[in-house]
Amino acid sequence: MSYVDGFVLAVPAANKERFRAMAQRVAEVFTDHGAIRVSENWGDDVPVGEQTWFARAVNLQDGETVCFSWVEWPSKAARDEGNAAIAADPRLQPGADEADIMDSRRMIYGGFASLVDHRS
Repeated sequence: MSYVDGFVLAVPAANKERFRAMAQRVAEVFTDHGAIRVSENWGDDVPVGEQTWFARAVNLQDGETVCFSWVEWPSKAARDEGNAAIAADPRLQPGADEADIMDSRRMIYGGFASLVDHRS
């Protein structure tokens, strides 16, 4: 089964197109280094929960939107190898014009082993 890295982050709504452009560039780097799929998703229906919720998890501020993203890899070994190569890839060095797209300190992320992968 595949391995998935998941991310939840807050992005200022005014930066939606800048985020999309950056995410497209990053997705190309990830797939060049072995990722099967990269999915970046803009919050559209993200309700407030009773105990916890996405907005609370990322300390969402006024004017920001929650984004949910994942990267699918063929295996954890492929992910580990890919991430090592990605860290050294000069295409991922942030430019001065990208530094303020989002506050990456509030990003939540983790790696997950697939248990069920049902597709139609």
